[in-house]
Amino acid sequence: MGEFQQLDQDFYHTQYYIDDQGQHLPNYNLYDSTSPVCHDDGAQAFMPEFLDPSMEQQYAKQFYQPEMHSETMDGIGTGTPAEEPPLLEELGINFNHICQKALTVLNPFKPADGNIMNETDLTGPILFCIALGVALMMAGKAHFGYVYGTSAMSCTGMYILLSLMSSLTVSFGCVVSVLGYCLLPMVVISALAVFYSLQGVLGTVLVSLGICWCSFSASKIFISTLAMEGQQLLVAYPCALLYGVFALLTVF
Repeated sequence: MGEFQQLDQDFYHTQYYIDDQGQHLPNYNLYDSTSPVCHDDGAQAFMPEFLDPSMEQQYAKQFYQPEMHSETMDGIGTGTPAEEPPLLEELGINFNHICQKALTVLNPFKPADGNIMNETDLTGPILFCIALGVALMMAGKAHFGYVYGTSAMSCTGMYILLSLMSSLTVSFGCVVSVLGYCLLPMVVISALAVFYSLQGVLGTVLVSLGICWCSFSASKIFISTLAMEGQQLLVAYPCALLYGVFALLTVF
């Protein structure tokens, strides 16, 4: 106990007590007009805004909310899902044009629309080539390699031939698209070959009719798209040779 008393005597004693913490010193009262700091000498005392009580009441329970101008709001969020084009249209797949081209091929006497046929649409040709390969496979003939190889060589040869015959610029994609769509009658015949044999008289007639159908439709579209009036027979002959190869794959 004596040690604690000796330790207490060694500390420096001041006039500060814990009980005086809740009392305000008069010399530092900034809001009291009688305070020495705020003495009146004929001029208005300066008081910062953050110490003004009226400012505290004015901005109490208020939050800053920035205002967005209409021009800024118009620039944000444009291109909503309702305004964006469909995904298939962005990929260049138009089922309406595909149906129109297929109907043009199935009806050889229907005039071809040059604007639609001049489009580079490879969706239909790829689907028809796959359908032809699947039909041949169901008939016991796995000829996918022959189908794609013959298609590539035929499109290249027809592109060179049409470039020499036409005065207009020929697009390779347009040639591939037209030849692929005109393969549709041959796909139908290959589907019939799954159920019936085409190595008889009836099969020969059907295959010959399919070749003429395909070549006539392709030549009709080519002359309407490339402005080659009076040259349909010249264009139909190489097309008949082309589709004759597919007919041989279908029969044999």
